[in-house]
Amino acid sequence: QVHLVESGGGLGQPGGSLRLSCAASGSIRTINYMGWYRQAPGKQRELVAIITKGDSTNYADSVKGRFTISRDNVKNTVYLQMSSLKPEDTAVYYCKTAVQYDYFVQAYWGQGTQVTVSS
Repeated sequence: QVHLVESGGGLGQPGGSLRLSCAASGSIRTINYMGWYRQAPGKQRELVAIITKGDSTNYADSVKGRFTISRDNVKNTVYLQMSSLKPEDTAVYYCKTAVQYDYFVQAYWGQGTQVTVSS
């Protein structure tokens, strides 16, 4: 079992910055990828950014150039630096990781952290 703990959400100003963190703990062998998803009220959960074990990254078009994902492999922690925030970035942000075991891959989700962008 893997436990994900997210932190860093809250209220951000339009044009401002926030940084999210997500630490994974528990029975971890190899983390294939870690990523951030978000879900706004009345909308489906969507991918924000993902980083693989090889440090390849992928971003949603809506956040490219504004958000940066990074990871600390020693701490099993992923970060999301959010800059130039927009009101439409308001959502619950969820951390996700895919852990490779001997014969299967298991995905885990965090509990979510609220990000609200408003003046």
